[in-house]
Amino acid sequence: MKALESIAIIIPARYGSTRLSGKPLKMIAGRSMIERVWSLARAVPGVTAVHVATDDERIAEHVRTFGGSALMTPVECVDGTERVLRAAQALPAAPGIVINLQGDAVLTPPWVIEALVKEMLRDPLVEMATPAVRMDRRSYEALRRAKQDGEVGGTTVTFDRRRNALYFSKSVIPFIRADGEDDGASLPVYRHVGLYAYRFATLNRHLRLEPGPLEKAEKLEQLRALENGIPIRVVEVDYRGRTHWAVDSPEDLVKVEEIIRAEGELLGAHGHEALARVSLLPQGS
Repeated sequence: MKALESIAIIIPARYGSTRLSGKPLKMIAGRSMIERVWSLARAVPGVTAVHVATDDERIAEHVRTFGGSALMTPVECVDGTERVLRAAQALPAAPGIVINLQGDAVLTPPWVIEALVKEMLRDPLVEMATPAVRMDRRSYEALRRAKQDGEVGGTTVTFDRRRNALYFSKSVIPFIRADGEDDGASLPVYRHVGLYAYRFATLNRHLRLEPGPLEKAEKLEQLRALENGIPIRVVEVDYRGRTHWAVDSPEDLVKVEEIIRAEGELLGAHGHEALARVSLLPQGS
């Protein structure tokens, strides 16, 4: 895949997490969280550069020990998206495409990130893109029950025939009627993956906008783009049996290690060179 413009993956990594202080430096199966995420980013073909955006010299120093690039950003950044923008602005030349890969995304398959890269290169009119996974009946029912029990985590997304997002919600959307047509497998329910690709100009514009009522209600930053007419392309991806898990607590660290033991390392035993390429789902336009 030949890149037509520069593509930078920027990984926001803040030291002062309220639920897990020093999170990027926590060890997972012998390697730090931030090194694992950096290695996943490095395994994505077509990417020009990978940078870690941080507010803490301890993280920056650690990143340099494994050969990574660390960019210092202001402590005052309100969220990871602003930290990514500040890091991109600090580069000698702004990248054409910026991918925001969260610093705790240790189980994100590189082919999922690659799908975003391919879509941004395929269609130069796409301003912003994000992945989603189609849910089967079992995963849908599990999420629906969790929401009924008060679970906040887990975002779903709906999109139009061009795969541009219609809405993101912490509720399960669309609502599936019990008496509706159902073939038992093909539910039109997609779970959103919190990973974003932006044109640099779009990222700049997005962060100059004020949060709207939908973003404030759902606490979903991507709704700011939709409320202001910025289309978001949804890229359907397949985790191919791999488990997705976010790290927000010490218990999550244990869970992620269990997943790695059960499923194996995403990059194999010898780093990203050992990554077996996985074909992507065909993308419609």
